[in-house]
Amino acid sequence: MRYLHAHWRIGYVRTPRERRKAPFEAALDAVSPREHLLLYRDASAFILMNRYPYNAGHLLVLPVRRVGDLAELDDGEAAGLMAGIRRAQRTLVRAMAPDGFNIGFNVGGAAGAGLPDHLHCHVVPRWNGDTNFMPVVGATKVLPQALEDLYDTLLPHVP
Repeated sequence: MRYLHAHWRIGYVRTPRERRKAPFEAALDAVSPREHLLLYRDASAFILMNRYPYNAGHLLVLPVRRVGDLAELDDGEAAGLMAGIRRAQRTLVRAMAPDGFNIGFNVGGAAGAGLPDHLHCHVVPRWNGDTNFMPVVGATKVLPQALEDLYDTLLPHVP
């Protein structure tokens, strides 16, 4: 029998849902961007690696200002957010050469937003054949690379 260890998730799993905090603001103030998996920041948006990814290379793009809905962004923030999404996609293309992407928002708790008070866009690289029985049968996704190692792979490719 083989064992799958995802030890980095235990802190998240054990934290009661009502106490789970988004690491987003902490990442903006971080002395060490790598510790918070912060890949890029400008005046209006920033890019983080998702600490609980759907797939290897799963990135989050967020506006710097904490808002819960696209409609709350001003035009400059919206343009900066879209530029960040494009930057995230280009980074993944350069570093990982995926075959496609899932890119999107879950706005509001009813839509599946786990952190509905800070809007964020998911940029998830996909490869032909990247699905298997594990997510279906075991409700488990197997990621082949440690987040910190992947951070080191992605960072030089951020445009």
